[in-house]
Amino acid sequence: MLKKVKKAKAIKEVQIHENDTGSPEAQAAILSKRIDEMLKHLKKNHKDNHSRRGLLGMVSKRRSLLKYLKKKDEKRHSAIVEKLNLKK
Repeated sequence: MLKKVKKAKAIKEVQIHENDTGSPEAQAAILSKRIDEMLKHLKKNHKDNHSRRGLLGMVSKRRSLLKYLKKKDEKRHSAIVEKLNLKK
């Protein structure tokens, strides 16, 4: 679970305008932070298969958001991939 401060910081880095919380960029940033937290958890608890399934769902959701963004606007997609340090 992300704390309010970490979530706000993740959104602040990629937001398009002042009150932006629902854009694909903001959602992908939040998911990326949650994925990082989950990876830390799974390194300590490698047998936690329920969390592993949740991680796969988050990765899939982020992938679909980025795919949508790439279809809509290639520049925004490449910018968010660069900001989040993702492969692609």
